[in-house]
Amino acid sequence: MPSHKAVVETYFEGFRRRDHAQILACLTDDVAWDIHGHTHLVGKEAFDREIERPNATEGPALVIDRLVEEADTVAALGIGEGSQPSGERFRFAFCTVCTFVGDKIGRVESYVVPLKSDE
Repeated sequence: MPSHKAVVETYFEGFRRRDHAQILACLTDDVAWDIHGHTHLVGKEAFDREIERPNATEGPALVIDRLVEEADTVAALGIGEGSQPSGERFRFAFCTVCTFVGDKIGRVESYVVPLKSDE
């Protein structure tokens, strides 16, 4: 059984590579995802639709500053940079809280804060 932190690292690497299969393999079938201030999703199919970015040519640059684990939960804190469908670049700070059911992520809570380009 992989460590919870290793699963979270694999999950984030899937986003960097735009590898849906890698991301979805980390999740339970009934995963719940709350992107606070944006949406609430349930299930792998809804998750897959949300991460689809047909106009994106690359995955986001995601730098995890630290992973904090407590019981069945891992929090990942970091900085990211990506592009909007318009091509405009954006930077953000994030905290993603992953709660596990066994060795897969059953709940994801995402907090995303836009940053100015000089932050």
